[in-house]
Amino acid sequence: MAIKIDFQRLKNDLIEISNIGRDPNNGISRPSFSKADLEAREWLKDKIRNAGLIFREDGAGNIFGRIEGKGKTIMAGSHIDTVINGGMFDGTVGVLSALECLRRIKEEGIRPKKPLEVVSFTDEEGNLVGDLLGSRAFVGQLDRETLEKGITQLGLPFSEILKNTEFSIESILEAHKQKPEIETYLEIHIEQGPFLETEGKTIGIVDCFAGKEDWLCSFQGESSHAGTTPFELRHDAFLGLADFALKSTQYIATHHYGSMLTIGKVRVHPGSFSTIPGRADFSLDFRSTSKETLEEIGKNLKDLAKDTALTRGLLFSMKLIDKTDPVATPPFLINILKEECQKLGYTYITLPSKACHDAQIIAQIASSGIIFIPCEDGISHSPEEKIQWEDLEKSANLLLDTLLRLSGSEG
Repeated sequence: MAIKIDFQRLKNDLIEISNIGRDPNNGISRPSFSKADLEAREWLKDKIRNAGLIFREDGAGNIFGRIEGKGKTIMAGSHIDTVINGGMFDGTVGVLSALECLRRIKEEGIRPKKPLEVVSFTDEEGNLVGDLLGSRAFVGQLDRETLEKGITQLGLPFSEILKNTEFSIESILEAHKQKPEIETYLEIHIEQGPFLETEGKTIGIVDCFAGKEDWLCSFQGESSHAGTTPFELRHDAFLGLADFALKSTQYIATHHYGSMLTIGKVRVHPGSFSTIPGRADFSLDFRSTSKETLEEIGKNLKDLAKDTALTRGLLFSMKLIDKTDPVATPPFLINILKEECQKLGYTYITLPSKACHDAQIIAQIASSGIIFIPCEDGISHSPEEKIQWEDLEKSANLLLDTLLRLSGSEG
């Protein structure tokens, strides 16, 4: 049965929710469990109920709208939380496109053989305690210590943030017990990169998700006077970090091109004009689509950091704070998406996702895939985040046809 989404309604929904959390710099700031996020959650719940879907919310704050059927659930969605001063499309297009698909199925009186659900996962962006909190809770991949001792990006303990909500550490840890059996999960997301725009393609079918490791690291040296300590007697922790940053980047670029490494946060101590830094703390993020390569990178980065420390009379230490393994999209799902693109006349390419998404976590329990759409100049996590509306319309219709096919829907 050939049906299409109501694109004007979808567009209106996106514009409407983009006004929730609008900040002074014309971006959107909706970190999870903030006042703006709680308002957006209520807005979404109303939309789900008004669509005649079965609403539920689990102990982690993941929000669902369901059409009943028999067997394992076909699920689609993403997240509506944002980074601070983010854009209006990242995540949100996935949730609202899935909602629109289920609305149209409901309005047309189509009866899916298998259950269909739209989901909005809590805190994909990692403003609380590590990224992908909601989907990790959904599959049971959280530990109590992380939640109990976690400090949020806002500088407050996670437990303090929860006091303003109906949720608790216990309810988050128990959330996975509330999930239905999932057969397939799909997500529309902006690419957050330049490839689709460069290639002039409408649709990106993700064939694999890069794994990543996040470390908190430190070079420990010795603080001393900036004006009186000769270079040959210094144990400058910052120079150790600078040396390591250049060498590690060169190593990735020459030996593992296509993998990524980023030092995103640096703090030197004591941090004064006239004192040589005695300690340099920094974050380290590295990614690869190959598990073996990821392991090799991790080993070699440790060796490189230790060699750098030894050369400069420093000590190196690190702590693993997050690890996500690479995941391949099942071939059958890639083929279905290709076939549906061909039926609709949409241009597409397959490509990897170097960013982490909820789909990567759900892949632990179900077949999981992502539909990418182009974003202008690859810009994301910014007020400058832009898409072409026709690309979103096409991806939402692709999602609709794929959900109908996967759920065995009947008119």
